[in-house]
Amino acid sequence: MPDRFVHLKSTALAPEARDTPILVRDWGTAQGKPLVVLHGGWGYGIYPFDSQVAALKSHYRILIPDRTGYGRSGALDLQRSDFHQRAADETFAVLDALGIGCAALWGHSDGAVIALRMALMSPSRVAAVIAEATHFFRSKPHSRGFFETMQNRPEDLGARVTASLAAEHGSRWRHLIHINGMAWLQIAEAAPTGEADLYDGKLGQLTVPTLLVHGGLDPRAEPGEFDQIVATLRRSLQQDLQVLMLDAGGHSPHSERANADAVTAAAAAFLSTARKSP
Repeated sequence: MPDRFVHLKSTALAPEARDTPILVRDWGTAQGKPLVVLHGGWGYGIYPFDSQVAALKSHYRILIPDRTGYGRSGALDLQRSDFHQRAADETFAVLDALGIGCAALWGHSDGAVIALRMALMSPSRVAAVIAEATHFFRSKPHSRGFFETMQNRPEDLGARVTASLAAEHGSRWRHLIHINGMAWLQIAEAAPTGEADLYDGKLGQLTVPTLLVHGGLDPRAEPGEFDQIVATLRRSLQQDLQVLMLDAGGHSPHSERANADAVTAAAAAFLSTARKSP
């Protein structure tokens, strides 16, 4: 199936806009269960899911939307500090426009936070969650310098990264990276304590089967952050929580040559046995 646009009369990510176009990659089989992939803060192209799409497309209808501001979707002037929740609202609106009541979600980085928030908001609409390289703490001191570079000197991210960003987002890539870094710095500044989390203290209430995918060398993870995520989710999910820890993995195990096959196999097995089904 070809890529398509849905048009939202309004979106929480850009409430001032009207008739916002959202690009949706609509791949796989039309008869398959819907699997929605939610990209991270740099967009889909820099961490593509090519091998996962190839492996899963015969069983699933794979939908990959560009959030407002990214790729070929509508423009975004400001990334607000509550953008994860706003993006969750937008994603549900996209699913509504596509006539999809329930879907499995695979979120990467910012997309993983969005997926988990969606599952907390409306568990009846989320069949399962794969949360890869997700975040927990609002304040991330080990990443502060990285976020400052994003905000103030995005060109310093390196020639390969900036070329990929420009290819996907065009001339607006600098602004996009600037506002994403700025939002993360604002999230940290507003955190009441160093332990404050991105889920308003509610992550331990999650009831949707979840697979956590994490790289042991993820530079965006704070010390002890992943252990805190696992311990929090164990409270409610117990046997419905699965964990794939890749000791030599980085921030995007699904697109790393050494780890992609293991991630794909774990995801396929998890999705085939998750208790809820769309």
